[in-house]
Amino acid sequence: MPWQMMKARGIFVVHSSSSSSTSSAEEVGLVGNRKCGEPEPAEGQFDRYLVNEYGWKVRRLVENTDEMKKVAQVQAEAFHVPVALFNDLFFEFFQAEVLSGLVYKLRNSPPTRYACLVAEPTTNIASDSHKQLVGVVDVTVLRDKSVLQHLPAEVDEYLYVSGIAVLKSFRRQKIATLLLKASDVLSVLWGFEYLALRAYEDDFGARKLYTNAGYEVVSSDPQWMTTWIGRKRRVLMIKRSNLHT
Repeated sequence: MPWQMMKARGIFVVHSSSSSSTSSAEEVGLVGNRKCGEPEPAEGQFDRYLVNEYGWKVRRLVENTDEMKKVAQVQAEAFHVPVALFNDLFFEFFQAEVLSGLVYKLRNSPPTRYACLVAEPTTNIASDSHKQLVGVVDVTVLRDKSVLQHLPAEVDEYLYVSGIAVLKSFRRQKIATLLLKASDVLSVLWGFEYLALRAYEDDFGARKLYTNAGYEVVSSDPQWMTTWIGRKRRVLMIKRSNLHT
């Protein structure tokens, strides 16, 4: 079981020795004195960052209304498909749906089975930008057989990375790269060796991002899903966390 793999104590903070490459040597340090297996403390846990580089830092979401609304806004802006009529109204509905889904996951998931990670500037970029959220990613423990068949036989769960989103005005600034790295760190804290995600087959920009982060394509949606249902075809990408030794 993945829980038996847990060896970390406290919280990881990862600093890259180079700001130009995600594959550069890393220095991994531990702060805090929480024992392995203990639940994360309710107070002060959000002052600790999983990663901090490129001018951005990533932590877990603070579970309050204001921050959850900010997360919903980031993801809604990234995934909303504009419509010709009443676009603003449809966007508001979509954002409310995203917020509702986030609240449900937070209320119904143990703290070591689901996490919403958020990226913010290392320093305030404007006088009113305190705790401005510029990027988001969801990390969930899953055991989908369609993914497990591509993993070693002894693996029965993995971390699924989804909902990665960056505000449009902050893209191409390594924020998505940092969110993926933070997911790696979380995999070590939770004791999971493998991470998985899905990308659209024709989204070559996203696929390049994931490939640079160590993910490899292992399968794609069956042809009938695109032919009969009309859904865009996706590829499944998997990686073994490079923070595991």
